[in-house]
Amino acid sequence: MSDTKRRLLDGTLAAIRQHGIAGVSARTIAAAAGVNQALVFYHFGTVDELLAAACRTATAARVDEWSPRLGEVRSLRELLDLGRALHEEERVLGNVSVLAQMLAGAQSDERLAAPTGEALQLWVDEIDSVLRRLLAGSPFAEVADVSGLARAVSAAFIGLELYEGVDRPAAERAMAALDQLAVLIEIVDDLGPIARRALQSKITRAPRR
Repeated sequence: MSDTKRRLLDGTLAAIRQHGIAGVSARTIAAAAGVNQALVFYHFGTVDELLAAACRTATAARVDEWSPRLGEVRSLRELLDLGRALHEEERVLGNVSVLAQMLAGAQSDERLAAPTGEALQLWVDEIDSVLRRLLAGSPFAEVADVSGLARAVSAAFIGLELYEGVDRPAAERAMAALDQLAVLIEIVDDLGPIARRALQSKITRAPRR
C-alpha cells in the first residue's frame, strides 16, 4: 500500500473521531491526512469508498491484534474479563467510536451498510470461534444459538460505547449482566442429565421471535 493511501486511511479514521460521521468530507479527511483532497477521489473514487476501506482495514488490524490473546482464553469469565480490557483499550484509541459512527451512518446511507457489516462480522467471527471452543462439550451449546450469542456480544460492546456517553454507571451494570450470564452457563454445565434434558426441552418448546 502506498504511503498516500495509508495516510488517507488513517486520516479518515481521525476525521471520524474528531467530526463524527456527519462531519466527514473529502476536505476534513484531507486535512487530517495532510494531503490534497483531490487525492481522495484519485485513490478511492468516492468518500464512501474511502470510509468503507478505512473501516475494513482498521477493524481487520484490531482483530489481528487481539486474536492471540483471545486464543489464550480458557473460560467464559476470562473471555468477559478480556472483553472489558478490549473495550476499554479500543475506547481510548477511539476505535469503538469509529465503528459506532459507521453503524450510525449506515442507517441513512445504504452504501455504508455492507462494508460496515463486513467489518463488524470480523469481530463476530472471532468471538464465535472462541465461544465454540469454550463451549465444546457443554450442554449449553446444545440448546443455545452460539452464533447468535457471538453477534449479541459484539453488538453489546459497540452499544456500550454509546451508552457510556450518557450513563456510564448503567453501562457498567450492563457489563455486569454479561458476567452473570457466564455464571449461569457454568450452572447449566453443573446440572445433572435429567435437569439438562428438562432445560433443553423447555428451551426447544419456547416460541421463536
